Amino acid sequence: MKIFRKMNKVLVADDDRVQRVILHTTLEAEGYDVIEAEDGSEALRRLSEDPDIRLLVTDIAMPKMDGYELIKAIRQTELRYMYIIVLTSMDDRESLLQALNLGANEFLTKPVFPDELKLRLRAGTQLLKLESQEELIFSMAKLAESRSNETGFHLERVKDYTRIIARDLSKNFPEYGLTPVMADEIARVSPLHDIGKVAIRDSILHKPGKLTEEEFEIMKTHTTEGGKTIKQIYDRTRSTYLRLAYEITMFHHERWNGKGYPVGCRSDHIPLSARIMALADVYDALTTKRCYKDAFSHESAKRIILEEKGQHFDPKIVEAFLRQEAAYLAVKDKFQDE
Repeated sequence: MKIFRKMNKVLVADDDRVQRVILHTTLEAEGYDVIEAEDGSEALRRLSEDPDIRLLVTDIAMPKMDGYELIKAIRQTELRYMYIIVLTSMDDRESLLQALNLGANEFLTKPVFPDELKLRLRAGTQLLKLESQEELIFSMAKLAESRSNETGFHLERVKDYTRIIARDLSKNFPEYGLTPVMADEIARVSPLHDIGKVAIRDSILHKPGKLTEEEFEIMKTHTTEGGKTIKQIYDRTRSTYLRLAYEITMFHHERWNGKGYPVGCRSDHIPLSARIMALADVYDALTTKRCYKDAFSHESAKRIILEEKGQHFDPKIVEAFLRQEAAYLAVKDKFQDE
């Protein structure tokens, strides 16, 4: 697995040759390796040919494929994550909002000031470095998972399931205050939800039958053990990323009706990230084979989730799940365990 990638390549997409030359010269002087494209279709081709391109500066108005179509194509495909900076006119607010809504990260007004462009690209590089940290975190979570019953593609599935729900909530329930960026951050840290299971002995983790009451009490401590570990790091860094990881690890077994663990908090006193994780984790547990059970069908899992609406799960998160059934099924089919 490649943890460290080159992040100094910038793709400049603009049909104006003079503008491309100006940007190319500016960025090259800063040590960037600059690749040019004169329209969106050529930009997509360049991206498919060179996996090291992670930064994109694009104009909106271009022939063949404009900037809107380019951004949409990048965000809808499985291309690696790109940091996208849009060039726009000072008075073209409508175009800017449309570009940001499609997934652009930043914008620059024309004429472009070199120092401002450098700052935007530095911000993008920092974000991409976080992705490398994410890969390391995922590897650590995989190592912890190897001791438990949730093997195969469990982490990959719950990561996608949480992202699907979080993005839906961001769009349909603005009262939750969940931004698209936060939605993706929740998904990124979701693989850490069961990291506390490293503290649980094998005889309990691998037991094929029902746990005794005493064994279940021990199993429940994986939430507090994992939460304690992450909180120690969060207390030193105060990172939003780690705060979300703590919430998910500590509270993903809480229930909407207050009958969960480890604290027994209820409804919106449970962190939103943990409420999202709860449904994703339960759906995956139901629809995959474990040492103690066979896999349930999607319809059976859906019926159980509906029965637990307002009991185990936040009702609005269940509504989001119903809206995103097709997306859930696509993830389930994509990451099938052997």
